[in-house]
Amino acid sequence: MSSLSERLARLQVQNGEHAEEVSAALVPSPHRRSTRPGDPFAALKRRVHQSLIDTLGPKLYDTNLGSVELEQLVRETLQTVLERDDTPLTAADRTRVAQDIADEILGLGPLEPYLNDPEVSEIMVNGPGQIYIERNGRLSLVNGTFAGEGSLRRVIEKIVSKVGRRIDESSPMVDARLPDGSRVNAVVPPVALDGALLTIRKFAADPYTVHDLVSFGTWTPQVAELVAACVRGRLNVLISGGTGSGKTTTLNVLSSFIPPDERIVTIEDAAELQLRQEHVLRMESRPHNVEGKGEVTIRDLVRNALRMRPDRIIIGEVRDGASLDMLQAMNTGHDGSLTTVHANAPREAMSRLETMVLMSGMDLPIRAIREQIASAIDVVIHQARLKDGTRRVTHVTEISGMEGEVITLQDIFLFDMRAGVDAHGRFAGQLRSTGLRPRFLNRLLDMGISVPHELFGYEQAPW
Repeated sequence: MSSLSERLARLQVQNGEHAEEVSAALVPSPHRRSTRPGDPFAALKRRVHQSLIDTLGPKLYDTNLGSVELEQLVRETLQTVLERDDTPLTAADRTRVAQDIADEILGLGPLEPYLNDPEVSEIMVNGPGQIYIERNGRLSLVNGTFAGEGSLRRVIEKIVSKVGRRIDESSPMVDARLPDGSRVNAVVPPVALDGALLTIRKFAADPYTVHDLVSFGTWTPQVAELVAACVRGRLNVLISGGTGSGKTTTLNVLSSFIPPDERIVTIEDAAELQLRQEHVLRMESRPHNVEGKGEVTIRDLVRNALRMRPDRIIIGEVRDGASLDMLQAMNTGHDGSLTTVHANAPREAMSRLETMVLMSGMDLPIRAIREQIASAIDVVIHQARLKDGTRRVTHVTEISGMEGEVITLQDIFLFDMRAGVDAHGRFAGQLRSTGLRPRFLNRLLDMGISVPHELFGYEQAPW
């Protein structure tokens, strides 16, 4: 077989000025993604899918049909349509084709097996031909693919339309959620150059508890007891960490310590929190419509929440000028509020809050902003996703006030990185007390909450 360069030389002679175009077509582009082999039943699926839609028509969108009735109708009609098709199929192939088509009509197509797999924590679709999943903290490429760009776009439209959002060329990025609260992000062309992109961060059907986080090694029983006391004692808590570090999961667990007789207002970009209390008022931001109107921001919701007589305000994440309104809420009688912020360490979380307050458009001196932060937030819980894929709380830090122009931070618990890794590559360290007694213990005592001194390892020598 002749080499690629020889074939190009012959083409140059034959095609003259078009040789460069042919060469570009033959040489793989560095931006072109490799995909799995094509689906041998793709043509059959398209025919059966279209026949099914033609047969059922408006019944697919009949609001009077329940989900169980619709699923039964689709599966019965699907079997009838498949029997009319003369393509020879084994029993296993027929079952597979029927399931794939049913998943695309009733669910999210090739993503359904991974959505139903409890071990899969994240699904990443890099165009119709490439799907990655995260299982046990590790990424892997799977065999599933979409029939084409149109099929992927239909799945994205199905997700975003259910939460009243839209995605198109004029609004090519969207944050949404699945019915179970799983977080969804989608990006389509022209912003996504190689086809639509979809990322789903799954939430457990049964929310994690404090005991789950202890068993996962996210934190220790001592830290869990201290954090529970802080929430019951109405301290304002900030959870910081990077993307995918588990901040929302920890926020969910912290919210479980809130007494059931308190009125809670939650504010989120996309509703993810799964609070078990009865007296919970949930609010979700809204993007602008096609005309560029009707936007409701996190900041708008924080202001409105202050008029709703909340005992506590929980904000899923602060990322802009809403941080100023959050700090003011914490400083005006709404003790025990919780929120999260993206940051690499507790000290950097303070800097991010300063920057976000300046984004509010208020011309405030830096010292005034830092005083607001120091008086509003009592505890910072920092969480990180380590190289072994585990999510660990690495800092429990008290904000103890100001020294001159600097916010004073005092680490109460730190993750021991010096322990190294075990034979399986997992970090062997755990959270250890620094031996320092937090100042907020007196506030907790005033609330009738006592914390055992043994939690702080006074029998050990401080680091």
